Amino acid sequence: MSKTKKIILSVTVGTVLTALSFYIALPAISIYDVGFWIYLSCVALFYGFPFLFSKKEKQNNSVRSRKGKINISIGVGFKAGKIPLIIIATPIALALIGGIISSEVFNARAYASVITVKESVFEEDIKETNEVTNIALMDSASAQEIGKRTLGPLSDVVSQYEIGERYTQINYHGTPKKVANIEYADFFKWLNNRSNGVPGYVMVDPVASDAEYVKLDKPLKYVDSAFFGEDLTRKLRFKYPTKIFDFISFEVDEEGNPYYIVSCLKPHVFPFGAMDVNEVIIFDPCTGESELYDVKDVPSWVDAVYSGDLAEQKYNWHGMLSGGYINSLIGNKGCKQTTEDYGYIVIGDDVWYYTGVTSVTSDESNIGFIITNARTGEYKYYPVVGAEEYSAMSAAEGEVQEKNYEASFPSLINVSGEATYIMVLKSQSGIVELYALVNVENYSIVATGDTQASAMRAYKKLLSQNGVVNNGSQDADDKKAMFTVESIRDTVIDGDTVIYIKGDDGYTYRFDLAENENFILIDIGWHIEVKYTEAENTPGIRKVVEYKLLVTY
Repeated sequence: MSKTKKIILSVTVGTVLTALSFYIALPAISIYDVGFWIYLSCVALFYGFPFLFSKKEKQNNSVRSRKGKINISIGVGFKAGKIPLIIIATPIALALIGGIISSEVFNARAYASVITVKESVFEEDIKETNEVTNIALMDSASAQEIGKRTLGPLSDVVSQYEIGERYTQINYHGTPKKVANIEYADFFKWLNNRSNGVPGYVMVDPVASDAEYVKLDKPLKYVDSAFFGEDLTRKLRFKYPTKIFDFISFEVDEEGNPYYIVSCLKPHVFPFGAMDVNEVIIFDPCTGESELYDVKDVPSWVDAVYSGDLAEQKYNWHGMLSGGYINSLIGNKGCKQTTEDYGYIVIGDDVWYYTGVTSVTSDESNIGFIITNARTGEYKYYPVVGAEEYSAMSAAEGEVQEKNYEASFPSLINVSGEATYIMVLKSQSGIVELYALVNVENYSIVATGDTQASAMRAYKKLLSQNGVVNNGSQDADDKKAMFTVESIRDTVIDGDTVIYIKGDDGYTYRFDLAENENFILIDIGWHIEVKYTEAENTPGIRKVVEYKLLVTY
């Protein structure tokens, strides 16, 4: 092939393949992304392939014989061009060199200093609880099962769409929720419905174990399951070609409007080391409009900026590399790491990740735990020693081993001043069947119940029986009130009857009938004295522990 033809072929084929590969692979055009250097190497191959091989010339070798000289031709074939090979290999070589110089081996303390961790007091930050309303006890697998049941009756939706696999944990009006948009079921479903878009999303209540389908006035156009220009990542990449995308989560604001939250990474160690979130894109999937924020300026309604996996990885850098890389391999002085999973808890207006911390020399107990703010990246460490999460999960499963239930990853709560794991036990179909509480310090203290309230009662009874707490200290924390009963209403919550009584002092008192059947005897006009605790997240409602009749009218 002539040199001119090679140039024409190089430009034509190289340009087509370069554009096509970018459209499919969608690499970030950034020197901080390893994928970009691999893409550059592919581009060099696309353009340089016609010049990569050239035909070898024939070589004539002479061999003398008794009758004279004979010419023999050998070595006919092709040879590789050195310059094209060097150009193609250079980006890969630069990526390898960059990976080495920015690795933990040479930058251990830089990795360790990506975060700062504040040591806090468990009892001060994690308040005592009688009722858990701020923890997502349900995992994403169970949320998916409940979400599917929500779509079941909607024949026009379930035949064309399916629930997305990525549920996002959010704080919605002060309570934990899991949300996921629905997606096109396949390419042909997208082709048939693209003019209508995706009609809504599913919101799961992981505390109450129920869900609702939310139909949108304006459908989603850009989603993961769409194709070509309506594909979510492709839309983002063409708008932000230089950003390194990490974590894309589906969220809704306080008015229920849908958004994708896109975390963008940048290295703390040049060129590829200690990647962390530095910017956030808030993308409207209905209109395609978006806005870029510095990570410290993200609106407060956003919950998931940092993924739980990144939060754990950064703590492991801090816990393992603070003493240097060699120490992380040999000696392990002061080295600690997180357990392999994490849970969620809502504190204030934010979602926090929870996970235990264990010494690298021991994998059966925790030396403490951390919580990480999913929006701000703040870390808090609590030196609470006890069983690690998987031991507690096994203990809970052992209580009902004949049922083959599976425990969810637990979270940590404060019950009567005791650090306590709380989790749900799921059947093989992923449905929540029981609640379980396990004492962190002594994981032989295990209580289960059909409802959270019944499990809590059983657990407190076990704490008292084992001498961990005494009823006297509990009574000291109870408050007293006297009032005349003005009205009585009852309802069923989590299978238990709850009586709400309005007193003439303006407060509403909650009586759990399962805790004391005598509560059913109270009537309008009774003047009673009660011991109560303030109900969490419900100002104005007081949870009654016991009562005493004073006067009837």
